[in-house]
Amino acid sequence: MLRSFAVVLVAAVCVSAAPAGGAVSCSLSNGAVVVLRSSDFDPDVLVWDSRQRAIDYVNGNFKNASEVLEHTVLSKPGTRAVVIACDPGSSKPRYSSIALDTVGIKITTGPNRGRYGWVSSGDAHTGDTAGPMVQ
Repeated sequence: MLRSFAVVLVAAVCVSAAPAGGAVSCSLSNGAVVVLRSSDFDPDVLVWDSRQRAIDYVNGNFKNASEVLEHTVLSKPGTRAVVIACDPGSSKPRYSSIALDTVGIKITTGPNRGRYGWVSSGDAHTGDTAGPMVQ
């Protein structure tokens, strides 16, 4: 019964959060300041050099490790960035039914400061939820 209630609650939240007219909107708006952080298991974030490569990686479609190394910069957790673009619902993790946004960013702290790239919305957080800031 608890499981059924949880499913209904999640469905209600998803329906109420959907924009009018069926249009999909991004979770992050242009100009938003975000903190980069991935999972607790591996908090570093891969910042991709193209939107399509970021989408392919989240979807589980990449050729080999050398492709990852060639087309990304590694950002430490807590690195700050500014959102410059957002592609709503474009990343679909292989083992999840929840689509993520693909977010264009400009890194504003750390050794990659000034670089542009693309990340999953799951790696871009508003506020200080991702730990200490990287200078």
